[in-house]
Amino acid sequence: MNDNRPPQFVKLVISLECVLLAAFLILLSPVGTVISDSVAVSGQVSKEGDEGANAATGESGSEKSDKEKEGAREKEYIKWVDFQVTKEAMQQAFRYDVDTCQSEIHLNWIELLAYLGARYGGDFSRYMAADMKVIAERILGGEKMEDITKDMKYYSYYLEAYGAVLGGMVGEFQVEIPAEEAPEFALKEREENGSTGETGGWDSTHGDNGNETARERKVSDGNVWVTKYGLKAFSPIAKNYPYNDYDDFGVARSYGFKRQHLGHDMMGQVGTPVIAVESGYVEAMGWNQYGGWRLGIRSFDGKRYYYYAHLRKNFPYHKSLQEGSVVQVGDVIGYLGRTGYSRTENTNNIDEPHLHFGIQLIFDESQKDGNNEIWIDCYEITRFLAMNRAETVKKQETKEYYRVYQMVDPVIPGGPVEQRMPENGEGQTEEETTPNITG
Repeated sequence: MNDNRPPQFVKLVISLECVLLAAFLILLSPVGTVISDSVAVSGQVSKEGDEGANAATGESGSEKSDKEKEGAREKEYIKWVDFQVTKEAMQQAFRYDVDTCQSEIHLNWIELLAYLGARYGGDFSRYMAADMKVIAERILGGEKMEDITKDMKYYSYYLEAYGAVLGGMVGEFQVEIPAEEAPEFALKEREENGSTGETGGWDSTHGDNGNETARERKVSDGNVWVTKYGLKAFSPIAKNYPYNDYDDFGVARSYGFKRQHLGHDMMGQVGTPVIAVESGYVEAMGWNQYGGWRLGIRSFDGKRYYYYAHLRKNFPYHKSLQEGSVVQVGDVIGYLGRTGYSRTENTNNIDEPHLHFGIQLIFDESQKDGNNEIWIDCYEITRFLAMNRAETVKKQETKEYYRVYQMVDPVIPGGPVEQRMPENGEGQTEEETTPNITG
């Protein structure tokens, strides 16, 4: 055996080097120049062919590329929200918003919360009222929020996320109020014009749920219509009905399969009227083995889906509702119960009567159902909304409940339909009747 013979891989390397050197020399020759020019022309023809194919649609290659990029951007939506804003933070921001609603500089409560969300990294256990006071005073002093937040990387995320959660809760609306709570000018108009009085005057008053800048619309049934700017969302539990709760979001559930509790339980009496938190339309209605008789209401902007479950056996919903129905904030939509945990409809398998209340956020329709759903902890929201609870009245003949004070929410397409109790039931109030505890 000849030990001086080079190894095989060395021969291979030498061969490859020779091939590469030959190719390089060819490219430097006139023949190589011709080959190079041919490839360039071929590429240009291919591009022109694409543009010719797009001519039928009126799109150039560059325009098509721009549209594809735009389509990709449209799919960039929020995938997750961990809502930790406390009741106290919401109340303070709301108060700033309402108190400045007629000022030259109107503070936006969602922007204030988004600023603090970006500053705290969403962790409102760090919340201090002084922090909100500082940012509010800076804006009232003439600074712009966009300038203050231009270097805050996640401000836009929190603004969109908190806007999706809270966007339907504050605004202008018209509502009936008792004559004894009406501004003095409204009562004067009532005396002069009776039940058809109209006025454009303004009067500033304050209530627990907002400013309440009031402007008379008309007087009816002993109540005065006013226009207000403030909290127009309601607690899901009617006024004068007791309930108890705690933050149970994310705790374990085992019926059917092991999972997390993606809602908020409000324990109360069977038959307690359940109230629409926000205006919207009925998207889902009927039996679900987990939620029993349940109701799903979608906000008109499409961003929020309110889920009300475990409604009352035999009498779960307000009789006026069906899938597709328009619901106005503050309307009675159903009755608290303990149905669910069964494939058999109308079964009471929940040990303690309660309302399961949930809020799902939807930034893209692909998130509505399936593994991409976003459910938020709404315990602090229910605490915040507890200052605005709808009064109800019961019609004894039908056992149906109705709201006492009518409302006009401007977001409802075509205007709302009043949920007013028929005249033959007048005079009965919820204090004079109690829920049926045996359902």
